Amino acid sequence: MAAVVTSHPDRTILERFPAGGPRGSWPAEEFAADRRMAGEPAEVVMDLKTDTFLVIVRGGAR
Repeated sequence: MAAVVTSHPDRTILERFPAGGPRGSWPAEEFAADRRMAGEPAEVVMDLKTDTFLVIVRGGAR
């Protein structure tokens, strides 16, 4: 489902989600939880510049 969108030396972005989702909806958190259940140490961070939530894996964890 998730293709690598971009990569940096210290992180890999797995997916991007708009910050303005429906109230009570947490698609980035749900996606990251699914990735963690699959054994990937995914976490959610906010990109303030683009107003998006990023699901990332830090370092060479991928």
